[in-house]
Amino acid sequence: MNDTPGWASPGSSPSDGQGAGVPRPAEPADAPGTPPKWSPNQPPAAQWSPPTAPGPHGPVPPSAPAPGWGGDRHQGGWGRPPAAKPGVIPLRPLGVGEILDGAVSTLRAHWRTVLGITLTVSVITQIGDILVQRYLVPAPPQLSADPTPEEALRQSVEALRTSVISLGPTTALTLIGTFVTTALLTIVISRAVLGRPVKLSDAWREARPRLPQLLGLTLLLPVMSAAIMAAGLLPGLLLDSSPADALLTALGGIVAFAVIIWLLVRFSLSYSALMLERQGVIASLKRSAKLVQGSWWRIFGVLALTMLLMFIISMIIAVPFTIIAFAVDGDGLSGLLSSTAPEFGWAFLIVTGIGAVIAASITYPISSGVSVLLYIDQRIRREALDLELARAAGVPGYGSSPPGDSASRS
Repeated sequence: MNDTPGWASPGSSPSDGQGAGVPRPAEPADAPGTPPKWSPNQPPAAQWSPPTAPGPHGPVPPSAPAPGWGGDRHQGGWGRPPAAKPGVIPLRPLGVGEILDGAVSTLRAHWRTVLGITLTVSVITQIGDILVQRYLVPAPPQLSADPTPEEALRQSVEALRTSVISLGPTTALTLIGTFVTTALLTIVISRAVLGRPVKLSDAWREARPRLPQLLGLTLLLPVMSAAIMAAGLLPGLLLDSSPADALLTALGGIVAFAVIIWLLVRFSLSYSALMLERQGVIASLKRSAKLVQGSWWRIFGVLALTMLLMFIISMIIAVPFTIIAFAVDGDGLSGLLSSTAPEFGWAFLIVTGIGAVIAASITYPISSGVSVLLYIDQRIRREALDLELARAAGVPGYGSSPPGDSASRS
């Protein structure tokens, strides 16, 4: 244990195998080299059956084993009691449903703090996005129905310039919002696992020393992804325009995209490692890679499922607001079927912005919760972190937290 919100230092239990703190079964009573202590009168092999007691109508079959024997050891089997649950998750290896349920339970149990964080960040970033869309993004170019090759090239360049101008500030605002919510919600979720309340001021005070490192990590991963994609596309773009060159560009983009996905999943637990273990940027990336090793496909599946669910929730919220926005601004609902790009006014931007704020307030804490709980789940599986968490939460039978452990402070 150390003086961090991470409950245990990274080196307290190795991720590559079972550490010294993980309970092990007792050694056999007959040590090697000693004569056996079994009785010489043993039943023949494969003919032993449980003893039965005589009854009025014949032998009485043995009673069923008492609860807690057999079955999954994480569900209370092998004579163990059910896993402790001081907070939003049981302290044992988690299933996909339990990870999602824990993220939703955190939002439900600490809704004042969580919504205070997400609403504030979402409103600020959405106001910035509305101002960018209104004043910085140029009007979409008017496309000719039958352009000449020169006109088609000019239109493509103008469309690309408009997209870059729109995408740059929007991406920066999204990164800032993700950066702040990740920092604060990680602290909230780590407390929710222990069943401890946390205020917004407490989360900010605990997260503030880690913000510079978290900002560096938040910027590093997109830059790394952009560099990999550029390296994949560049060979094909430098050659002459021909079908073979277009195929090379497409293949390079596909390979680069696959490499980016592999690295992002491999480094997906680095945010939690940085915040909860007080690691540096590079050390957090290495820590995440170590925890993800051997579980890449499982973590990829959980993250992909979470992204799909967040997309569906966002669409369910955004579509009605978009329809309302078209109804109150521009050409009304007929603008939805228009072939030309409409010019959006203040009413459209404000209405769609309200929908985006509501969607972000729901999806941000769930996606952050899944990320943190995946990190905790991997440490439980590899390092028996459940024992440390139970001790930090004050669960009877696990001892008490060592003095100075920040997880034991409420």
